[in-house]
Amino acid sequence: MAERERSPEQGREHEHVRVAVIGSGFGGLGAAVRLRREGITDFVVLERAGAVGGTWRDNSYPGCACDVPSHLYSFSFAPNPDWPRTFSGQERIREYLEHVADTFRLRPHIRLDTEVKLMRWDAEQLRWEIETSNGTLTADVVVSATGPLSDPKTPDIPGIDTFPGKIFHSARWDHDYDLSGKRVAMIGTGASAIQIVPEIQKKVGKLTLFQRTPPWVMPRADRAITGVERWLHKQLPFTTQARRGLLWGIRELQVQAFTKRPNELGMVEQIAKRNMYRAIKDPVLRTKLTPTYRIGCKRILLSNAYYPALAKPNVDVVASGLAEVRGNTVIAADGTETEVDAIIFGTGFHVTDMPIADRVVGDEGLTLMETWKDGMNALRGATAAGFPNWMTIIGPNTGLGNSSMILMIESQLNYMADYLRQLNVLGGTAALAARPNAVRAWNDRVQERMKRTVWNTGGCNSWYLDKNGVNTTVWPGTTTEFRAATRRVDLSEYEVLRPAKPLEAVPDPRTEKKSGTKKVEAGA
Repeated sequence: MAERERSPEQGREHEHVRVAVIGSGFGGLGAAVRLRREGITDFVVLERAGAVGGTWRDNSYPGCACDVPSHLYSFSFAPNPDWPRTFSGQERIREYLEHVADTFRLRPHIRLDTEVKLMRWDAEQLRWEIETSNGTLTADVVVSATGPLSDPKTPDIPGIDTFPGKIFHSARWDHDYDLSGKRVAMIGTGASAIQIVPEIQKKVGKLTLFQRTPPWVMPRADRAITGVERWLHKQLPFTTQARRGLLWGIRELQVQAFTKRPNELGMVEQIAKRNMYRAIKDPVLRTKLTPTYRIGCKRILLSNAYYPALAKPNVDVVASGLAEVRGNTVIAADGTETEVDAIIFGTGFHVTDMPIADRVVGDEGLTLMETWKDGMNALRGATAAGFPNWMTIIGPNTGLGNSSMILMIESQLNYMADYLRQLNVLGGTAALAARPNAVRAWNDRVQERMKRTVWNTGGCNSWYLDKNGVNTTVWPGTTTEFRAATRRVDLSEYEVLRPAKPLEAVPDPRTEKKSGTKKVEAGA
């Protein structure tokens, strides 16, 4: 476990670990399991909340569920033969993550209610100083697994501060607030909103949905998994693997339509339209709900209940975004005015401007946010130039538009494991720093492939794009390709750093540091 070092100059103990993992969602717990499997036990998992689970802990809104089949949206090394439905709800996924933490004996490594305030690279000691809400520690390597869906984004609406009613974000649901009979404004029509709307429509007095852009919504092929199926998966584990493999294979075959031949998605659009036409008979409402962009440009949503809920008499759809609030009146950009008692924001997260990036200071004294001011980029989605021995899980251009993010996470865990092996082979005190030209070359290849994808050519403005209109979130290929690209660390893409002078006792983290790093060419 963690070592304790004492600085003679300061006369105090200082905790040091080999690896510090930030976050305890799928990425953080997966990293912890992989570290243990690699024989590394000198690590901690720093979690700002009071429980593990990441986005599946935070998002507890009514109807919250995954839009990827359960047997694919789980770790390959921790199969669950007892999923109750093909698409499981939030509570069951959170239970699964708690089970992973217990099964792989991760609890002793996890520090709850410990928020990372600042991470600063110490170029003399070749380690990271980490300031948390519960004190300071140092680590040789940092694995940031905070995830892109961790910090809710709420638009700055004029007058919102003076609203006398209730306001909350879908990811911070207020379960103590009773919506029964209330006049409610739902802002946004993304993956959360289409699950929330059918649930709260049943109890609210009036629901007004503010829609800037209509989503494409496909039927949700959800059903209960029978007792026979679950028995079979328990008795014959290979059947669980086969089920997972089939789900994976189908999605791999779909990738080319998204990445190379978007025009082939026309047939899928017809299925989505039929899904809408079955429930929406009003031609005016149909027009409001029909997208004008190619399906897949924004994330395709799955629901059998969304359109029927919108057809109910207590629901209004305003085909415009929220522009202003005056007292109890919410005003859309098209001038529509509605009086409401509560406002619920389903407006997504800080994906391309993750707040954690403002808390990471690299070898040039710049934060990751400053380094990424013109757009996120990382070598193989994992390491950033100027930030030695720091890597991220679900980094830039590792997202998926049609499959399970767990596949991408596991590929990045392979890369993390080999990264640590390379450091061990180098021996002594060493760090790996991604070469800027290697990062640029990787990013240029990714963006060149992105040009043909539906996300860039489909005619929409999605959360996949950053403020400059660049897609810095999605991977433009198959999960098989990504796994091959992250199977091993290529040392030619890194500089090996060694201390310029022998290591001294751990200094006071409050003292200003100056770079004293000696760079050694990889392989030297």
